[in-house]
Amino acid sequence: METAKIIVQSAIHADVVKVWEYYNQPEHITKWNFADPLWHCPSAKNDLRVGGKYVARMEAKDGSFGFDFSATYTEVIEHEKIAYRLDDGRDVEIIFDNQDGTTFVTVTFDAENQNPPEVQKQGWQAILDNFKKYAENERV
Repeated sequence: METAKIIVQSAIHADVVKVWEYYNQPEHITKWNFADPLWHCPSAKNDLRVGGKYVARMEAKDGSFGFDFSATYTEVIEHEKIAYRLDDGRDVEIIFDNQDGTTFVTVTFDAENQNPPEVQKQGWQAILDNFKKYAENERV
């Protein structure tokens, strides 16, 4: 049986160089990588190369729960595309499409089987929405 693909997207009103940097540098990842204001991302490590590892610590701010979101890169094309395989075997692809100073970020990921697809889509979209707010409001 083929795994369902879920797609989320956002138009970021910033050039692709800034969007790429803010999406991939750990000091930025920790400021936007959470779906709910009751959560945060206290640490992130990112070895952005094929075979490199990505690890973001996700935690409830009250300390009640936390986990490492981790993956290994399978493809990296600077300012254009990132693909990685999560530790649970699911695949994720992120496309950065620059159009006249706006960067469209499209994330396609394999659904997991513990939560309904719509819940997963809402969570990933919320994270991407946080990224949009951060990238558009931060000064380089």
